[in-house]
Amino acid sequence: MTTFALIGAGPGLGLATARRFGTAGHSVALIARNTQHLDDLTAELARDGIEARGFAADVLDIESLTAALYAASTALGTVEILQYSPVPRADFMKPVLDTRADDLDAPLAFSVKGPVTAVNAVLPGMRELGRGTLLFVNGSSAVRPNPNVAGTSIAFAAESAYARMLHDTLAPQNIHAAQLIVPGAIRPDAEHSSPDALARRLYSIHTERDGFRHYSEPLPD
Repeated sequence: MTTFALIGAGPGLGLATARRFGTAGHSVALIARNTQHLDDLTAELARDGIEARGFAADVLDIESLTAALYAASTALGTVEILQYSPVPRADFMKPVLDTRADDLDAPLAFSVKGPVTAVNAVLPGMRELGRGTLLFVNGSSAVRPNPNVAGTSIAFAAESAYARMLHDTLAPQNIHAAQLIVPGAIRPDAEHSSPDALARRLYSIHTERDGFRHYSEPLPD
């Protein structure tokens, strides 16, 4: 059994994707800061017969994130699929003219150093397996900069560039890097952007391994 590692585990998209990959036969490593949330999610997945464990880490803390992913692979099995989808903090989203240089430190650590740390932690195991998938989930500002949310627009663009380089570089090693853009809010009643719909889409990106950038629905004009 190999492991699906989810960075940014929560009760919406996180739980839905954990359930989707778990029902496909993967063990599930849930990574988030809040240990109570992790306990609640693992208990809910256990009721579905899914082997899941929580590992507390902060994506802004490189050492804790690396340790969590190492512990996950040791406890559950090699990480075959990594999903990076933590929710950005509200203070990342200042208007561009109100954004100072030091306002970008946390967003860039969140969206660039965090993914780089996570990928470096799981890549050796994927290479040993001979396969792997790296999934990056972003909002529309990753591809259409929004001056009202300058921090995430800048940081998501950098994350997109990193993920695209991974896609091009790792494809010959049978490791597929892909990005899913979710243009609007994730809502239970959304046809294409509900947690369950997005979970199905992420699983199909993993299995079909076709192309780098995907959209849950078209960007609004």
